[in-house]
Amino acid sequence: MEIHLFNNANLVPQPKDKIRIEAFSASPYPDGFRVKVNLKLTPFQERPNLVIVARRDDGLQVSDLDIIATMHYENEFTMHIRGLDDPVGSYAMTAELYYETRDPPQDKSQIQFEIPSKDL
Repeated sequence: MEIHLFNNANLVPQPKDKIRIEAFSASPYPDGFRVKVNLKLTPFQERPNLVIVARRDDGLQVSDLDIIATMHYENEFTMHIRGLDDPVGSYAMTAELYYETRDPPQDKSQIQFEIPSKDL
């Protein structure tokens, strides 16, 4: 007799060597100084660590976030753009997933996003 604890086979928690970043997106809020970040991971047995960094196109780091031993495989954060008078422009955001060490990370994903002018 088989006992199924999970109705969806895609949501069965996996061992740490199989954990990856499955989806990553960034959406600026209308004020331009905050960004909604969604990050979906493979469901896990052991809780992973994450580092998310946002950089302006010229390489200037404008935001970072460290998540130690996340409890959720579907994550939503608000990151704040810091150190700029005007946030309008193009950005790159990088997410790294790791366990014991970040050098190298177990998985890494990078996305681009735009903060539009408030006139539009």
